[in-house]
Amino acid sequence: MQYRPLGKTDIRVSVMALGCWPFAGGAVWGHQEDSDSIDTVHAALDAGINFFDTAEGYEEGKSERILGQGLKGRRTEAVIATKVSPNHLASEDLMLACERSLKNLGTDYIDLYQIHWPSRSAVPQPGAKAAMGSGGSATREVPLEESIDALERLKKAGKIRTIGVSNFARQDLTHALGLADIVSDQIPYSLVWRAIEYEIKPLCTKNRVGIICYSPLAQGLLTGRYRSADDVPEGLARTRLFSNKRPMARHDDPGAEKEVFEAVRKIQRVADRVGASMAEVSLAWIRQRRGVMSFLVGARTPDELKRNLPTLDVKLDAATSRDLARITDPIRKKIGKNADPWNSNNRMR
Repeated sequence: MQYRPLGKTDIRVSVMALGCWPFAGGAVWGHQEDSDSIDTVHAALDAGINFFDTAEGYEEGKSERILGQGLKGRRTEAVIATKVSPNHLASEDLMLACERSLKNLGTDYIDLYQIHWPSRSAVPQPGAKAAMGSGGSATREVPLEESIDALERLKKAGKIRTIGVSNFARQDLTHALGLADIVSDQIPYSLVWRAIEYEIKPLCTKNRVGIICYSPLAQGLLTGRYRSADDVPEGLARTRLFSNKRPMARHDDPGAEKEVFEAVRKIQRVADRVGASMAEVSLAWIRQRRGVMSFLVGARTPDELKRNLPTLDVKLDAATSRDLARITDPIRKKIGKNADPWNSNNRMR
């Protein structure tokens, strides 16, 4: 297992992290046996994975609670990252949310505490101009200064070790960096979702903010399991990669279905040439990108986790990495700078 520093700290995290949202089961993931989740945590630790990501918002804390059970007796082997929801960013709400997460996780400290999404944008009064904050952004309902102040107090009290953000784009991340030492930004990034490369990734790299990649396999697109957009389940075919005419889409974009599936076929040919699976090659490409600290894999059983481990042995040469980037450039150009996978009205600014 390879380990990388968490931002500018001396905390080392595994390049492969376990995303624990599936542990919550529920409407998104369906039935999930708690015993399978706990066994998966143990299997991850045994494989050298020390980085675990969850959130209070995953089925009202269930994911946190199951992760806490899995880490009983092994807490010192783990780096726990969890997230506070955007409706809990006011000072008092944030402090209470942290206490709930600590209780759920069965620990007295959180290694990385992240703002899950920025607070909603404030609605300006009729005839009034929206105030501008640091980085040129309109004000948020809860000022970022208030949230960061609460996080700093939690850090001073020893409740959290580091502060991170999730789904922060250039303006909000610039603002946050002016207020605190932000060690990470968790953001969607994959071969077919490269919107962060325009502004977010360069900003993170410049400021030594570790990038934590979620959806590195684009919800299964980069496993090769789907041959066309019509094969993709409705619940997954709602991102801006797909047509806005898809049943569950809530964006206004035309999508990039033709470009995506042309790219998938070409990525498969590259994978065949390398002698690895499409998923392994796709994760290896992400792992080797400058500025990437960790990527999340969402495994529900030890067997699912083990299927992801071989990617750690795949090393792409520079020519192959460039070839994969060239193959997916048409998607990158069509999607543009908006890093929000689901909304045309970008919530990441």
